Amino acid sequence: MDFKNYILWLKQEDKIVLKIKVTSSAKNTEIFDLMDDHTLKIRVKSVREKWKANKELISFLSDFLSVKLSQISIISWITDNNKKILIDFSEK
Repeated sequence: MDFKNYILWLKQEDKIVLKIKVTSSAKNTEIFDLMDDHTLKIRVKSVREKWKANKELISFLSDFLSVKLSQISIISWITDNNKKILIDFSEK
């Protein structure tokens, strides 16, 4: 699946909120699945300690979508692994 086009397709009014399930301590940082409820599953290399995995997640999404780090923020998390990420495409 082309995850980048899927994310860009979701874009509305220059901002989107992504539901993400993160797996830390992985071999590679990558998007690897889309769940039935439209949650993206992402693996990150970093450990889940002192926000290392969250920082890597934000950095990965910034590179993947070609946006600035400041355009991405974690707006909520239900558990350590399940997050909602706001991406603001309006900032240039």
